[in-house]
Amino acid sequence: MKLLIASDIHGSARFAELFLEAVRREQPDRILLLGDLLYHGPRNALPDDYDTKRTMEILNSLKDRIVAVRGNCDSEVDQMVLDFPIMNRYEMLEADGLRLFATHGHGYNPLNPPPFVEMDVLLNGHTHVPALKQYEEYLYVNPGSVSIPKGGSDHSYAVLEGGVFSLRRLQDGTEYDRCAVGRRQTQNE
Repeated sequence: MKLLIASDIHGSARFAELFLEAVRREQPDRILLLGDLLYHGPRNALPDDYDTKRTMEILNSLKDRIVAVRGNCDSEVDQMVLDFPIMNRYEMLEADGLRLFATHGHGYNPLNPPPFVEMDVLLNGHTHVPALKQYEEYLYVNPGSVSIPKGGSDHSYAVLEGGVFSLRRLQDGTEYDRCAVGRRQTQNE
């Protein structure tokens, strides 16, 4: 199973189009969106080509493959125009034999992990900074931001395939980091 993981599109039609190109390039079985899909939020500047209606159309065209969680900028109004559920604060999924806990990150994150949850991987966005970090109990994966990267990072997304997570640049899909649960991998593995 191939899972494409993205977060923080924030209503940018330009970067939603690039995301659609990434989906076509990657051909994932499922798409996991970690919130903040349409609204830019009061702490962020307007992203390039801010067009929530066009962004909504792009995301709705992928509705049959999307699993999504609610971000801190998502609301009931957003749910009214999106054709897939976005209102859950988290989702538990299984992929490649791994237990994935997916959330936006403003509630549960590495500094505040979900209590009483057995997981192999904690996935969240929210910070707009990509990360792959092995903790004692789980692997932490943050795909970064599709539209408003921070901390000097690129516009990015993550892919899970064959039990390995990779971080990729949105513009061309080049992989720049990878990690399997429990250990870091090199490009040659």
